[in-house]
Amino acid sequence: MEVSKIIPVISVNSADEMLHLAEALIKGGVNIFEITLRTSAALVAIEAVAREFPHAMTGAGTVINAQTFQAVYDAGASFAISPGLTKELAEFAQNFHMPLLPGVATASEIMNGLSYGFKEFKLFPATVVGGIPALKAFGGPFADVMFCPTGGINASNARSFLELSNVACIGGSWIVPSNLIAEKKFDEITRLTKEAVELLR
Repeated sequence: MEVSKIIPVISVNSADEMLHLAEALIKGGVNIFEITLRTSAALVAIEAVAREFPHAMTGAGTVINAQTFQAVYDAGASFAISPGLTKELAEFAQNFHMPLLPGVATASEIMNGLSYGFKEFKLFPATVVGGIPALKAFGGPFADVMFCPTGGINASNARSFLELSNVACIGGSWIVPSNLIAEKKFDEITRLTKEAVELLR
């Protein structure tokens, strides 16, 4: 969460596509990637980027159970992000040195995560579950908890989220739009990334 103010939330259809995208993001000033397990190419893409860009942090999103946690670990991921947290996933992740950033949406889910030793969470889907007012409210009873809000974050509201004392970074897909990836407009992605880095500086 301290590597970058923005963690790009990525969905790709091939390892080659992801390698070009990683290069474009690094040129733009972002060297951390959350490759979501939403496509059949995700694991191969994680493996390829972790190998080709060892100085970057390549992680996996949409990790929902022990099986997918093991799979992304075996693929070489540096971290895992989940949309929520189950007992199975929490206990399984404790056996690995790879960090897990679990998703939460309510106070009860935060309390559940705290019981397993987690103090950093993804607020998801951020703008749907209360956004900035929710994060301000959570800051009272959970003063030591830090968040990475994801879901509905864009260039117009990202800075407002980052101004909160309990927000370390934000997750966003606006710098990696699927149409630009499909059209191989990686220079445009570099431009969007540079703009985001400057905006959030």
